[in-house]
Amino acid sequence: MKPNLSGVDWPVFLLSGGFIVSFVLLALIDIGLLSELVNSFFALSAKYFGAYWQLLLLATFLTGIGVAISSCGRVRLGNLPEPDISTFKWIAIIMCTLLAGGGVFWAAAEPVSHFVSPPPLYGVEAKTTAAVYPALSQSFLHWGFLAWSILGSLTAIILMNLHYDRNLPLKPRTLLYPLFGDRVMRGWFGAVIDACCVIAVVSGTVGPIGFLGLQISFSLSELSGIANNYATQLAIIVSLIAVYTISAVSGVTRGIQLLSSFNVVLSLILVAFILIAGPTGFIVDSFIQSAGVHVSDFLRLATYRGDLPWLSGWTVFFWGWFLGYGPLMAMFIARISRGRTIRELILVISVLAPVVTSFWFTIVGGTGIYFELVSPGSISGPLAEFGMPASLLSITQQLPMGVLVSVLFLILTTIFVATTGDSMTYTVSMVMTGTDHPPSSLRIFWGVMMGVVAAILISIGSGGVSALQSFIVVTAVPVSLILLPSIWNGPRIARAMAREQGLL
Repeated sequence: MKPNLSGVDWPVFLLSGGFIVSFVLLALIDIGLLSELVNSFFALSAKYFGAYWQLLLLATFLTGIGVAISSCGRVRLGNLPEPDISTFKWIAIIMCTLLAGGGVFWAAAEPVSHFVSPPPLYGVEAKTTAAVYPALSQSFLHWGFLAWSILGSLTAIILMNLHYDRNLPLKPRTLLYPLFGDRVMRGWFGAVIDACCVIAVVSGTVGPIGFLGLQISFSLSELSGIANNYATQLAIIVSLIAVYTISAVSGVTRGIQLLSSFNVVLSLILVAFILIAGPTGFIVDSFIQSAGVHVSDFLRLATYRGDLPWLSGWTVFFWGWFLGYGPLMAMFIARISRGRTIRELILVISVLAPVVTSFWFTIVGGTGIYFELVSPGSISGPLAEFGMPASLLSITQQLPMGVLVSVLFLILTTIFVATTGDSMTYTVSMVMTGTDHPPSSLRIFWGVMMGVVAAILISIGSGGVSALQSFIVVTAVPVSLILLPSIWNGPRIARAMAREQGLL
């Protein structure tokens, strides 16, 4: 059967696809030049946009919470009287898609990194009990309320109203319709906006796919002696491509739901095991006290500008990464959240998910900090020598049944990355068509494309994937400007919908 591509937005396809191909070609020709260019633009982005990003995320979170607790919170979204996806599956998809594979490896590495080298805001002595709660509190900031809210609170409200109630296409440019009207919906202006968002998401997704190949290959080598070489890495990436592409083709109601639900169950099993077999008291105490430190220092953490080089390497890097995902994640959340109220949407994304994520970071990273306190160097040594994958393995292998737990964590990480791959493959395809049911051939193309790019970049060394992952911070510059109007358009549209539904 001939694929139906008549509805594809070819300018967006050519702009985004052409840029990604050009990036890969330059990486193959001169990776040194590419890295130099990316690092220069990264430094400029962090210097001139870092403070703006910090304020943008803070304003988005506070505004979203205000809308949720107001009478507008009862507005039902998506032009459906009730949700079309069960609450458990809905939350599972959100958690797995937005937390992604980074949430596993960073959960192991970041708290320990901050424990070994404390954030400058706190000024505590490294590797002491005084450094435990600041280390976790800083990790909570990077993966907590602000990070989650930018991924689909106010922006999802705007997209759900304009797409499902006013029949505008489900594309990033639709976020700017309240500001520019029909001008942004046609021509090259809108195409460039969509392409910028696609490039940011593809860059941010290809990076984890490539690093997963490197990390799983390293882990298999340590656990079973399988050769840690490009053939092993390529086999892992090909397997991952097959899993997430099949899942994306089967759609939100089948493959993506199935993977997400399985991963949530596996996560709960591992959490229960570590709580029982690991340092239970230390984990519970650390979570409660670190949460208290985080809440009391929240505004200081969110607005800290005292050490710009440190901020560039940590907070600004994460903010750029999450901002790059913002518009397409909002599209995906809009697709799976029909029938939900604004209050449900914002409280789950901006409050529940961050709290669960913070507890997850305490389970994994807090356990690592405990082992480091008891046996100095047992975690920080492998982390310094081999990076994130060694950090996770050094934690899991110190638990009872360490090999089995390590394997389960590798499976968990793989499926986390797969759920991000399938959801972003699906969402990029939605951008190309403006509908929430893009053709399967388009989903297959983008799924394979992202995997192939990852495979090519790791073939020339980790510098290729690192350059691409850093480049997402550069792509976040235009994307952050696209997200800015949602701070006032989100509440305005929520009030209009409340009046239409007789709630005001």
